[in-house]
Amino acid sequence: MLSQKSQYGFSEEIYIENPELKQRLTKGNEYIIDANIFGKMPEIFSDKPSNEGSYILIFGRQNNQRIGKYIKSKYIKNSKGVDKYKVFVTGANGSGKFGETLSSPFIGKPQEVGTQTYMSFGFFDTAFEANSCLNYIKTKFARCMLGVLKVTQNNPRDVWRYIPLQDFTSDSDIDWSKSIAEIDQQLYKKYGLTPDEINFIENHVKEMN
Repeated sequence: MLSQKSQYGFSEEIYIENPELKQRLTKGNEYIIDANIFGKMPEIFSDKPSNEGSYILIFGRQNNQRIGKYIKSKYIKNSKGVDKYKVFVTGANGSGKFGETLSSPFIGKPQEVGTQTYMSFGFFDTAFEANSCLNYIKTKFARCMLGVLKVTQNNPRDVWRYIPLQDFTSDSDIDWSKSIAEIDQQLYKKYGLTPDEINFIENHVKEMN
């Protein structure tokens, strides 16, 4: 499952305790964890929590680098993905050129969420499933399917729709413990690709490790 970028948001508690913060965000977007939130509300974030059990880690980008900051758990609304493993992908990537790589997708653990910079894949119960999903979106096969519709730098949910869903558990017909290149070979076989189709993908889609 690919979530919308608005999957994670602020709870009402943040404004009950800090009413002055509400005016810093655009009206109607007060509960969205937008891409520039670290700069807009610096006082509610910390680099290291005093009590890890009551804090959530939020990933975002600052100065063109991925960073993580902590916020009180009660300030984040309850949603299905907060306490699950997931895979984060930036909402904008590259130029839309066919076969290009994705910008450093990564695994989010339970109690880790992302700003609007990121979209997330899956609500996984195990790290194995999340890592399997990460391996899948790195394959040439999956990124070939993505490239059919992705023609700009943006990665909206709709451009991913041609990528087949998979079983990411240990019961899958794909052995996700293999290298990315070996997983590609399994996918080519699973979907009955011809030698010409395989050759096209191998020659036109960049490798990711």
